[in-house]
Amino acid sequence: MYTTAFLDLPPLLTAGGTVRLPGSKSISNRVLLLAGLSEGTTVVHDLLASDDTHVMLEALRVLGCAIEQEGDTVRITGLGGQLSVKQADLFLGNAGTAMRPLTAALSLLSATQGGVFTLSGVPRMHERPIGDLVDALRPLGCTVECTGQEGYPPLRLAGGTLKLDAPIKVRGDVSSQFLTALLLALPLVSQNQALTIEVVGELISKPYIEITLNLLARFGIAVERQGWERFIIPQGSRYQSPGEIHVEADASSASYFIATGAIAGIDKPVRVEGVGAASIQGDIRFVEAAQAMGAQVTAGPNWLEIRRGQWPLQAVDMDCNHIPDAAMTLAVMALYANGTTRLTNIASWRVKETDRIAAMATELRKLGAAVEEGADYISITPPATGAWQHASIHTYDDHRMAMCFSLAAFNPLAPTAITDKPISVRIDDPRCVGKTFPDYFETLFQVVQTNPDLIPVIAVDGPTASGKGTLASALATRLGYQFLDSGSLYRITGLLATERNISLDDAEGLEVLARELGATIPLRFEHEHIWLNDRDVGEVIRQEQIGQAASKLSAYPGVRQALLELQKAFRGLPGLVADGRDMGTVVFPDAALKVFLTATVAERAERRYNQLIQKGISANLDGICADLEARDLRDRTRAVAPLVPAADAQKLDNSALTIEQSVETVLGWWVEGWPHVIAGH
Repeated sequence: MYTTAFLDLPPLLTAGGTVRLPGSKSISNRVLLLAGLSEGTTVVHDLLASDDTHVMLEALRVLGCAIEQEGDTVRITGLGGQLSVKQADLFLGNAGTAMRPLTAALSLLSATQGGVFTLSGVPRMHERPIGDLVDALRPLGCTVECTGQEGYPPLRLAGGTLKLDAPIKVRGDVSSQFLTALLLALPLVSQNQALTIEVVGELISKPYIEITLNLLARFGIAVERQGWERFIIPQGSRYQSPGEIHVEADASSASYFIATGAIAGIDKPVRVEGVGAASIQGDIRFVEAAQAMGAQVTAGPNWLEIRRGQWPLQAVDMDCNHIPDAAMTLAVMALYANGTTRLTNIASWRVKETDRIAAMATELRKLGAAVEEGADYISITPPATGAWQHASIHTYDDHRMAMCFSLAAFNPLAPTAITDKPISVRIDDPRCVGKTFPDYFETLFQVVQTNPDLIPVIAVDGPTASGKGTLASALATRLGYQFLDSGSLYRITGLLATERNISLDDAEGLEVLARELGATIPLRFEHEHIWLNDRDVGEVIRQEQIGQAASKLSAYPGVRQALLELQKAFRGLPGLVADGRDMGTVVFPDAALKVFLTATVAERAERRYNQLIQKGISANLDGICADLEARDLRDRTRAVAPLVPAADAQKLDNSALTIEQSVETVLGWWVEGWPHVIAGH
């Protein structure tokens, strides 16, 4: 998962490949609660690993459930409807799928078995209404106190005396999660009589109720549904563990890749595995919406394949009550449509992780779209020709905002785009996708392609011991970019030559070996580590004999050309920070930002001396200083590509700076220069 402050997405041009989606959030948290309320042990497979499931699992642990987890498989020994803990403070983050059903279940258990429970979350959770659920529970005799603002969390649940002699009424026109919460909880108190829930107002998000009913049936609760107005829980209902249950992939998350295929699946399809035509999730109907806009979709029981069909996409006027979460993806797809797209019956957007109607309107306008919003609708007209704008997308701590707006990176394909002036999209706080899809951006980058020239590069040049490797590695981490330690490539080739007994006089054999790197021999750089075939060779390549081998093989033009091509091949999504000599002058002359890092010879010698001493290697400070002076002279005066700053390089003397200060300086250049530093490179 990207944990950077922001993530810059370069313009994207095509898509194709296969993705395997994480488990559904809606299914995951319902299954966890049902398993926690059942007798016996339930083994849950393919569980979503996310912020929401984490807080639900932690709540169940606190309440006394025995939980064993290995990867995406969890064994839960449930409570059998009996409280083993009578007092607990539960922190539920921003997880509505945990807050609402736990409120209902613990209110009923507290009223029948005693106990005091507090439920709280992040500040945004305390702004999300829960009053309609509270209003349904209080007439039943549950003591539910809103300890902050009435109608909102945090809550204190403290006993009561149940009265179940009348139908239980709950509003259905704000959030279907209130009805789901009651459906999941009321079987706990149905031993002596059947219980009836009556929905007041039009029920929204009906497909989510269908998920709830389907899963209740898997756990032995056969709810009778009379239209969408009345639900009857039979007398004597009891949660029965199915033993094992598999969580299907998240249909809402599939919407981003369905849209990706519809926009950019030009030469080959985007294949989505883990969810398909047999899905129990209502958001699978997003497929129909995408087809209405022009997507070409084929489907199997648990897979989808999506290609571009009609282009530009077709604007739609659509009631989205049946796909409330996935409908957000349609709003960004509208940027690629041939008219005004209008999405209606989406009032529930306003009470989600943020006010999604207002947030969507604000961020779409940044891109140049014309947007109209109302209480329960939004309409989007794409930017006029040439009117697309660079945009830094605020994500409001809302995972779906981040994932939706990644689709704006396909802007060069838009009918109204000027293709020689693609825009850059910055996603603020990309880590918010951790709520449902922690590896979303990594998964996206697996199936999208672009022209390498559009991928931004930060080149860090400088003399020996200037600290360029440390700076470049830290920059890559802070930006979420790929990292290239180019200086190590000759040493890695020397190491392999030594291990394979390839003579250092065999120029042809060494060139073949150099071309294997990255092609058939996996190589990646990660902070201070260099992984070669999953072996960390960062230390071994610093040995003296490896350095001597590297020096000799670097004299062969074929080896140098092979490694130059390898360096250029590291230019991958979403961007690259490349460290080494000649990065900004020879390897990446079009780099978006070129940094020439230096320090005084005395300071560099002191750093090298301290490094050697810390490793237990004897060293002489005067000797190191003399060696650096000699190297600097050779580098400056060599016939081919002498070491000099690129004409447009930013020069940074870090003699008196800490590593962190150097990193902050360069990051400041990047932030201040965006988007022009990318768009104009």
